[in-house]
Amino acid sequence: MNPSVAHAELIATFKRAQADAAHKFGLIKAAAQKGPKAVQAATETAAKATKRSDSYAKKLDILGVSLKD
Repeated sequence: MNPSVAHAELIATFKRAQADAAHKFGLIKAAAQKGPKAVQAATETAAKATKRSDSYAKKLDILGVSLKD
C-alpha cells in the first residue's frame, strides 16, 4: 500500500472516529432523562470515543498530516 493511500485511509478513519465521538456526546443529553447511571455510561462511552479520535489524530500528526477542525 503506498503512503498516500495509507494516509487517506487513516484520515477517513480519523474523521469517522471524530464523528462518532460527537454523536456519543449528543447521546448524553438524551440519557439525562433516563437518570444518573445512564448519563455516566454515556459519558464514559463518549470519553472512549474521544480518546480513540485523539489517537488517530496523533498518528496523523506523526505522519505530518494536519487536519484543522
